[in-house]
Amino acid sequence: MRARWWIAGTTAVALAGSLLPAAAMDSGWGLLTLGQAQPPNMSFARMFLWRDTLIGLLVIQLLLLMSLTTVALIIHNLLRYRRSAVLPPTFYARMERLLAQKNYREAVATANAEPSLLGQLTKSALNESPRGFAAMEYAVEQAAEGLAGQMVRTLEYLNVMGNLGPMLGLFGTVYGMIVAFQELVAAGGRPDPGQLASGISTSLVTTFWGLVVAIPALAAHAMIRSKVESLAAEGAELAGRLIQPLRPAAPAGTAVLPEEPRNSVVPGGGNVPPG
Repeated sequence: MRARWWIAGTTAVALAGSLLPAAAMDSGWGLLTLGQAQPPNMSFARMFLWRDTLIGLLVIQLLLLMSLTTVALIIHNLLRYRRSAVLPPTFYARMERLLAQKNYREAVATANAEPSLLGQLTKSALNESPRGFAAMEYAVEQAAEGLAGQMVRTLEYLNVMGNLGPMLGLFGTVYGMIVAFQELVAAGGRPDPGQLASGISTSLVTTFWGLVVAIPALAAHAMIRSKVESLAAEGAELAGRLIQPLRPAAPAGTAVLPEEPRNSVVPGGGNVPPG
């Protein structure tokens, strides 16, 4: 239900943005004039949101739609991957208290009901408790890798927008140059400067909007991906701390040697050794 509302809101904003150029042309808005009056044909809407050719106009409108979608994706992912949502401190404190009190039944129920990354990591560890503490640690590591991959894959939409925007802008650039050279040929080498400038303007404007789409999309993709990977590593560390009370105590009078690092592949056909 939440995803449907988000998609509906994004579509409404995109449609409003696509109708903006026509409204701006009818009203003669003179945006970004820095206090100086401009004629209606030199307004911001005329320069950046409107073209005289149908293909140029469609390219600009599509890039505007992609730009609005990119902004919506960035906001959505920033809210989704907040630290308080991925690693809720209230859940950590409650699980720490329950495990310290050896209230394992309620701890398992609490972990199963928690949808966050930390909750899923803790649930994976507790599900392996009958097989020993080493199996629990291994389950945390494997779950962290898998969940981090899932979280990163949801960011690929931003990567697609960042790579598709310049390509669509380049398409508009090539189209505008074709229009400009056709005007040059049709005029016998002496075209009207206004007609020649129309194609060149289309080339530059579509390139501009392609960069407007690509720069924030790629920058946000890199930053949010780095944040997601950092949260996944921190979540594995916190889950490891939570299960420490379940570590079996060493027999009295025996020396406890440090554990050797485990390989990512478990020897013996993938069976986890008991703790």
